[in-house]
Amino acid sequence: MARRYDPERRTRIIDAALRVIAADGIAGLSHRTVAAEADVPLGSTTYHFGSLDELLTAALRRSNENFAQALRDSEVCAGEETGAGLADELTRVLGEWFAGERGAIELEYELYLAALRRPALRPVAAEWTESAVEVLSARTDPATARALVALMDGVCLQVLLTGSAFDAAYTREMLTRVVDGCA
Repeated sequence: MARRYDPERRTRIIDAALRVIAADGIAGLSHRTVAAEADVPLGSTTYHFGSLDELLTAALRRSNENFAQALRDSEVCAGEETGAGLADELTRVLGEWFAGERGAIELEYELYLAALRRPALRPVAAEWTESAVEVLSARTDPATARALVALMDGVCLQVLLTGSAFDAAYTREMLTRVVDGCA
């Protein structure tokens, strides 16, 4: 039997891994569950990803692209004013992110926080931070950009962990304080 050429198989496996994690958490992830979800032979998952850490790394990298793309597509990159304008735009981006499906945000953070226990994921988690800092550094200095990313991470984690609603007014105020250099 001839081998079927399937250039999208790796992508389908990553997408399937994200669906498995969304449904069952990282604890539910295995080559077998991903192969079943992707409707590919088990050997395909191990061919493309020799370990679960490799598969998680690819899933985290894909997940990271979502928020970084939201920042790149927003007025954060286009605007020139700082202060309230930057804080307003970042608040808008976060508000839109939270207005979407909460499960997608939870998935992204579950993968992001998996780096605490899986050292192989740490460089990819750091890539997300560096990507966001790079985008924001077009509007402010790198140290302030890093502080803004840390604050946005903190706000997102608080909302996710407490189950509370995203508070745009509070977020805007805190982001403005960071941008303006207030304590």
